[in-house]
This record gives sequence, C-alpha cells and structure tokens, in this order.
Amino acid sequence: MSTTTEPSSKIGRYPSEAGSATEKEAKGRDAANLEAGDVPLDVIAKLRIEEADHEIKYRTLSWQKAALLLFGEYVCLAILALSWSWSVLGWVAGFFVTFGMAIITWYTSYILWQWCMRHPEARDICDIARTLFPGKWGTLAFEFTAVMLLLNNIFLIGFHVFTGAKIFNTLSDSGACTVIFQVVTALLGILVSLPRTLHHVSLMSIASAASMAIAILLSLIFVGIEDHPGYGYGGNYPTLGEVTTSIGLPNGGPGFVAGFNAVLNITFLFIGQILYPSFIAEMKNPADFPKALAALTAMEMVLFCVTAAVGYYYMGQYSTAPSIGSLSQPWARKSAFVFVLIPTVVIGGIYSNIAAKFVFNRILGKTRHAHSHSVLGWSSWIAIVVFIWVVAFILGNVIPSMGDFLSIMSAAFDSFFGFIYWAVAYYHMNRGKLWSSPLKSTMTIINIFIFALGLFMLGPGLYTSVDAIIADYAGSIRKPFTCASNSL
Repeated sequence: MSTTTEPSSKIGRYPSEAGSATEKEAKGRDAANLEAGDVPLDVIAKLRIEEADHEIKYRTLSWQKAALLLFGEYVCLAILALSWSWSVLGWVAGFFVTFGMAIITWYTSYILWQWCMRHPEARDICDIARTLFPGKWGTLAFEFTAVMLLLNNIFLIGFHVFTGAKIFNTLSDSGACTVIFQVVTALLGILVSLPRTLHHVSLMSIASAASMAIAILLSLIFVGIEDHPGYGYGGNYPTLGEVTTSIGLPNGGPGFVAGFNAVLNITFLFIGQILYPSFIAEMKNPADFPKALAALTAMEMVLFCVTAAVGYYYMGQYSTAPSIGSLSQPWARKSAFVFVLIPTVVIGGIYSNIAAKFVFNRILGKTRHAHSHSVLGWSSWIAIVVFIWVVAFILGNVIPSMGDFLSIMSAAFDSFFGFIYWAVAYYHMNRGKLWSSPLKSTMTIINIFIFALGLFMLGPGLYTSVDAIIADYAGSIRKPFTCASNSL
C-alpha cells in the first residue's frame, strides 16, 4: 500500500508497544504493517486510550452489536418489495440479481473495512471520502459527501415518517388526519434518536429486527393460506387472470425502464455502506467487523431470497411493493403491518443518529462537550436531532412522491457509496501491483467492473428514476400536509 494512506497525524503520534521505542521506530512499524496489509493496531489502541477518561465513550460496540446494527438497518419493509421485482424479472433473473448483489455488496464492504482500518481516525463516510482523494480534492470530496450523507439520511427519515402514517392509517382504518399520524411518528423517532452512542441504538435494533422478521413471516403465511391475492398494480384479482410465474422474463420482457427499476429496487436494498464507517468507528475492535459482515451477508442471502421466492410464487403478477398490500383480507394486512411500526421508527433513528452526529461533530467535535454530559453538549444534540426530524417531516409532506425522489437520490448517491468509492479504495491499496499476478489481475478487472457498475447506476439509473417521476406527475399528485389517508 502506498505511504500516502498512512493514518492522519491529527490523532497524535504512534505510541511504542513497550514504552521504549522511538516515535520514528513506531511509525516505521506501522508503515511496514500497512505495506503487509495488516492494521495499525497501535493507532487503534491509542484512539481507545484517548477516550478512556471521557464521560461518553463511543468505541464500545462488539462485533455482535455491530451485526445487530446491520440487521436493524437491512431487516426493513423494503424486503417485502422483492417479490414485485421478481415478478418483473422472473425466477432466474430475479434470483441471480439478488444473489449477485449480495456477493458484490459483501466484497465492496470488505474493501471499505480494509480502508477504514488504514484510516482508523475516520468517524464517518465523509472522513473516508477525504482520504480517498488526495490534496485539495480531499476537501471537495468531504463536502460533496457531506451533502449526500445529509440529504440521503434526511430524505430516508422523511420516508419513514410517511410510512409510519401509512401504518397508523391502515391499523386505525384512517381514524385520524394523516398529518397527525406523521407528527406522532416523528415524535417517536425523536425519542429513539436521543441516545448519542450506537451502543444504545444497537439494543433497539434487536427489537426492530425481531419485529420486522415477524411481519415478514406473517405476510408469507397469510399469502400462502389465502385463496388468492387481492390487489396488483395491473388490477384487482382476477383482472390479470390466475396467478402465474415465469422462469424467464415475463411476457417477453418488461422493457428497459421497468426492468431497470426492478433491478434498482433490489440493488438499493443491499447498499447501506453509507453507515458502515460510522459503525466501524464505534467498535471496540474494528478488526472484528468482517465477522459482523459475514453474519449479515448470510442472513441477507437466506432472508431476501426466501421472502422474494415465496411472495412471487403465491402472488405472481399481483405482487406489489410491499407485498402486504397484495393480501386480500384487511385483517391479514393489519396483523402483518402492525409489526412494521417498530423497525420504521428504529431505522429512522439509526439514520438520524449518523446525520446528527456528523452535524454535532462539525459544531462541537473538538470540544469537551463532544464526550461529556454537559448542558451545552446535550442541548445541542437534542436540538440537532429535533431539527433533522422536523426537516424530514416537512419534506415528507411537501414532496408529492417520496418514493420517486428516494429513487433518484439513491441512483445519484448509492452509485458512489455502493460502488465507485470502493473501486477507488482498491486502486489506492494496490497501486503499483494491480497486474502483478493472475489473481491480482482478476481482482483488478472485478473492481473495474464495480466502478463501471457505479457509473451505470449514475447514468441510466438517474434516467429511469426521472422517467418514473415524470410518469407519476402525469397522474394525480398528493397534496402537501394532507389529511387524505395513505393506508394500504
């Protein structure tokens, strides 16, 4: 690895292992470790020591709790949209896109972890972006990524506010104004977002993942025991005929826009690397992150494929996103949907925590208030959290189609967070030896493909997302701050 990637000096100098080595010798050891592909353990140990006397300690996550955070992020309502993607792509393409994205995401996430280990001072994706681009480009990359981080997270929080209202409306048979339900969701989200460390949020992720797992299980059971699905995008049952599935592309192919949107729907579910550097930065031993990543990938492969396959088998062309909407009986929709409320709030809280922490660190990160129970520290943290949820609440009401805007942002941002950044990281870590062996050449070609995949998402991905927005705006548009029900 090039010496340009050695850890930043802003975290202090390299400590000796036995207290007798000179600074130069210790730095030389870490440089050798980095060349060999190892991690700068002295630097990580120093970072832990530096916060030992802090009132609020951030580096407290075990790999098991990091795995729970990952589960909490990924075990979400979007899983129940996979059967719709498979209904567009058919069995073979649907499975291979889902399985292939799991492998690609694991690999790019592993590269991300390797880069984080070489820059243990990095606290979030913005710090990582700064290290990926040398010189003045680093500052530009930092600010560009900061904008993407805040927009991505706040819009996702807004979408969860909208989803919370959908849940309340469905359960109560639209018993109150939708805006009131959105306010309730936002208030719950603020409460969940108040803990300042991911250690506490990881505990909430247990309840989130368990609740969503129950919702998924119930939806699969109900769709299996019902005589037929109730609703599809092309019409209510039996408008589209009896339920059918297709090995290949259904009806000769969905067309580029519809097919690519189905692929993007699967891709966006897997891409969550925007949060990974923040998770790694709060681990006791960041070297253990691959264990959490392996557990996550195994869970994704099983859960995602089983959910998509069972849903597609029983709903076929009547599949909707989420598949709960295709259930014919109101009691079945309510029974499954009630368990989605907890993950809706908790996942919003995870994204809120990362966004709020970035803003907080920009304001008070270099003061004692960042790690102490001071009045200024806590009041600033609460104010930032409330501000983020208020902005998300407003956006969730003002923007007519949150789903469409999330698609266009995902195409624009996830192309960097999921693919381009990690191909660049691979280049830096292997510069000068990209073609040194058959194995290294193969990995280099794979990373060129990953980089090209990111560019493809950025180009055609934006095109299909904009096309979907144009199509939606040609129809009826939801009014801002409406009382109209958005129930399933």
